Amino acid sequence: MRSESEMMKMLIEFARNDERIRLVTLEGSRTNKNIPRDSFQDYDISYFVTDMNSFKKDDGWLDLFGKQIMMQKPEDMELFPPELGNWFSYLILFEDGNKVDLTLIPLKEVEDYLSGSDGLVEVLLDKDSMIKNDVIPSDRNYWIKEPTAREFDDCCNEFWMVSTYVVKGLARGEILFAIDHLHEIARPNLLRMMSWKIGIEQGFNFSLGKNYKFIDHYLPQDDWKALLSTYRQDNIENMWKALFTSYDLFRKYSKDVAETLKFTYPDYDDAITKYTLGHRDRNLGPIDLGS
Repeated sequence: MRSESEMMKMLIEFARNDERIRLVTLEGSRTNKNIPRDSFQDYDISYFVTDMNSFKKDDGWLDLFGKQIMMQKPEDMELFPPELGNWFSYLILFEDGNKVDLTLIPLKEVEDYLSGSDGLVEVLLDKDSMIKNDVIPSDRNYWIKEPTAREFDDCCNEFWMVSTYVVKGLARGEILFAIDHLHEIARPNLLRMMSWKIGIEQGFNFSLGKNYKFIDHYLPQDDWKALLSTYRQDNIENMWKALFTSYDLFRKYSKDVAETLKFTYPDYDDAITKYTLGHRDRNLGPIDLGS
């Protein structure tokens, strides 16, 4: 596998030697000093160009970066509508394992790019000195944010209401419906609540990473194991256990947050729990969460 220095040199030198490319930036995890380096990190590169069409009409120029295993061009796909407007991207996995996400951006859209940035941006090459102010990469936009009373209540409301959809799916034997609502809506609000508790304990000045991937660094081991157990969703019985474990964790963390920040913990917890137990017992008999 080519090293980081080799990859960066190649990507910058290509741009330096092509007059159509006037500015080059790096985004994402490789700009973030708080993220450990590893070989799976993408090279998120943007080329700001004077002539988009000359690049898009023929992909042959990309061969200079190495032998490809696969390439995706999101803005050239029909099934998945493009999201980047006039921008055009190439997601490329190379034979040596390196991955480059390369985006072409019209030169006139530099200001829009900078104003819409998430903060994790580093300028690699600026041929025309277009960037007047220092651009210092920061993950501040991803830091845990202390919740307001309304945000806390909204999180509780969403978790407990969506849990009833999980119950409905399980009671009907529609396991995929139940799995989606637990995984896509209910559990993310559990993770959000856990992050607030971590912020209270550790400070609201750091990020838990994309998809809360570093949350295990801050959770008690028993809670981490319990959280992982909620991902056992391969049958109805495990889904019921996952749901009740989610209830226990959410209740624990939200009550702690409410107590510390002087928020009101909602009383519908009891009602929804009884509702869930009733449907669970009618479907599978008395519940045994310990097995």
